[in-house]
Amino acid sequence: MEKVIYVNETDAQRKPLLPSASSSVMSGLRLTAGVPLKDRDDSVLASAAGAPVKHTSRPIVTGSSVIAMRCKDGVVMATDTLASYGSLARFRQISRLYKATDHCVIGGGGDMSDFFELCETVRKETTLEYCYDDGHMITASAIHQMLARIMYNRRNKMDPYWNYMLVAGWQHGKPVLGYVDLVGSHFVSEVIATGYGEYLGLPLLRKAYREDITVEEGKKVLQQILTVLFYRDARTIDRIQIACVTEKGVEISEPTKLETEWSYKAFISGARASDVSTW
Repeated sequence: MEKVIYVNETDAQRKPLLPSASSSVMSGLRLTAGVPLKDRDDSVLASAAGAPVKHTSRPIVTGSSVIAMRCKDGVVMATDTLASYGSLARFRQISRLYKATDHCVIGGGGDMSDFFELCETVRKETTLEYCYDDGHMITASAIHQMLARIMYNRRNKMDPYWNYMLVAGWQHGKPVLGYVDLVGSHFVSEVIATGYGEYLGLPLLRKAYREDITVEEGKKVLQQILTVLFYRDARTIDRIQIACVTEKGVEISEPTKLETEWSYKAFISGARASDVSTW
C-alpha cells in the first residue's frame, strides 16, 4: 500500500494531499509547511506533484494591433479578426473587442486565452454590480483601473496575463480612453496603439488627431491605418472590426473586408520593372 504524506501534522482534518516518494514532492511540501490548506498556492503543490504549471511564459495564439482614438463625441477602436498560431494565420474570425458595459468596450492584443480570461473576470464584476440593483454601474475608468491592478498583481507573481489592453468608454458626458499592459503600466491618452501599430499606426493617429474630430471621421482614419498595417504586418489580415462608444452606447460593427490594391506594376513584374538601370 502506498504511503501518504500529510503537509502538516497539525492539520485538523489530516486529509491525504500528495503521494510520497520523490524529493520534488518533499520540496513542494517544505514550501507549504505550516500554511493552512485553504491558503496554499495550488501551483506549488501541482508542480511538486509533477503536474503542469499554468504560466503564460510564451504566448501561443496571439492577436496583433489594437488602435483607438478619442473623439469629441465618443471613442473609436479597431482591430483585425486574426488570432495567429505562431506564424500561422490560424483563426481568422476571432473578435478581439469585448462589450464590458453599455458604455464601455475593451480591446486586446497578445495571448488570446489570457484576453478571454480577463474578459470573463470583467464580466463577473459587471454582473455583480448589476445584481446590487442600486442604480450604479461600474464606469470605464473603474474597469481600466481594475485591469491595471489585476495585471500588476499577476506580474508580481511572475505569471502575467500576456496582453496589451485598451479600454474605451463614455462617462460623465466625456469620452475615456486608457491603456494597460502585461506589467500593469497604465495611462490615458487621446490616441493609443498596441503591437505593430505602435510603430506604424501611432504616428498616423497623432497626425490625424484633432480636438474636434468626430466619431465618423475617426472610423475612416482607423480604417486607413489598418490598411497600412495589413500591407506591412505579417500577423494581420484584411478583415476588421470597429467599435464606437458614444453617449448612446456601444456599437461593434460586423467584420468587414478592407479595400486593398495589389495591381501596381512593381508588384506584378517585380521591383526591377520600374528600374531603368542596365544592371
